[in-house]
Amino acid sequence: MSEPTEVQVRPGVEEDLRALTDLYNHYVRETPITFDTATFTPEERRPWLLSHLEDERHPLVVATETASGRIFGYATASPFRPKPAYDTSVEVTVYLAPDAGGRGVGTLLYKSLFETLADQDVHRAYAGIAQPNEASTRLHTRFGFDYVGTYREVGRKFGRYWDVAWYEKRL
Repeated sequence: MSEPTEVQVRPGVEEDLRALTDLYNHYVRETPITFDTATFTPEERRPWLLSHLEDERHPLVVATETASGRIFGYATASPFRPKPAYDTSVEVTVYLAPDAGGRGVGTLLYKSLFETLADQDVHRAYAGIAQPNEASTRLHTRFGFDYVGTYREVGRKFGRYWDVAWYEKRL
């Protein structure tokens, strides 16, 4: 893929639902990056999208090509765990279009996401990275995440078990 003319990072909106669902479904079908095993329809994914649009502590940011509006990727912060004492911790993630990796889009997304989180009452960010995933490990390390441990063979997908390495960042 050639370099985009310009990439814009902005908050997600409802009109992004179909493109974000298609992007995520690629990872469901083709990779162990997510442990979802069945694809989603946009309507099934709508509650996920709306939860990020309605909750400032758990934002969704989207990277688009300025000229075409094509979505290159997105990043989110989600609740870490449902119990109240975890409220100041978030789990962050980034997903890129399959042909958008290695061009700084993930960096732009995380830069925007962490700038947004700086205004929130958030103490720690966590990221679980299905292994192996060198690109994601590099991105998280670049943003100051520290490795805290690995859950061994915690997920089964495509007929095999996958490890998840966990990283944390103080905000």
